Amino acid sequence: MKLLLSNDDGYFAPGILCLAETLRQHPLCKSLTVIAPDRNRSAASNSLTLLDPLRMTQHSEGVYSVSGTPTDCVHLGVNGALDDDPDMVISGINAGANMGDDVLYSGTVAAATEGRFLGKPSIAISLCGYEHFATAAKVLAQVLSEFSHLPIESNTILNINVPNLPYEELKGLKITRLGRRHASEKVVRGNDPRGLPLFWIGPPGSAADASDGTDFDAIDKGYVSITPLQIDLTHYRMHTLLQSWAADFSLTPA
Repeated sequence: MKLLLSNDDGYFAPGILCLAETLRQHPLCKSLTVIAPDRNRSAASNSLTLLDPLRMTQHSEGVYSVSGTPTDCVHLGVNGALDDDPDMVISGINAGANMGDDVLYSGTVAAATEGRFLGKPSIAISLCGYEHFATAAKVLAQVLSEFSHLPIESNTILNINVPNLPYEELKGLKITRLGRRHASEKVVRGNDPRGLPLFWIGPPGSAADASDGTDFDAIDKGYVSITPLQIDLTHYRMHTLLQSWAADFSLTPA
């Protein structure tokens, strides 16, 4: 396969460097192209840059940075910036978990989502820490070997989180659902050198739902968590309930 690799930590981040090295040696890898942001764009979510042009800079053979978001990077890579169309999009390895509510903000997950929007099978992978990137890379390589045999629907991406442990200490793998965090901590207020107020977004909240079967629970117990995410956000049960209400609803004449 021709693989497109991106992330939200930047093209220079240790996670993407480790994963690129591993994937280049994978027997299924025909070619590997890295297109990632030129700086850290964590929590960029699915934002696209529409009001400014994008610059793509080549740093070495098959390695590019983009002056935009993770979604921009994948959009360019799949939608015309490369001579060859990639077969698959992989995003990561992110430095830090992307579990529960994190997926709504995550640039790592967003890069994979954009790949799937554009018709490519896509995987997002995150290390729940900042040390054992080689562990996450080895896990991803094994998942890639099995990917063609997995019953994955076309609107699905795989969101993989890996404990920050040596590979030999992993307990195994679990298919999970998203947990849920408490609300984030309060903003941190300060003042700049001129005495004007400034604010930092507070740290994320702790797990509110880390029950059995969630990604939080799997990671806490030393298992790799794989959560299938669907792009369709429609709440189908509520859709059915609202249809009965809408049947009796009429707009009041102006």
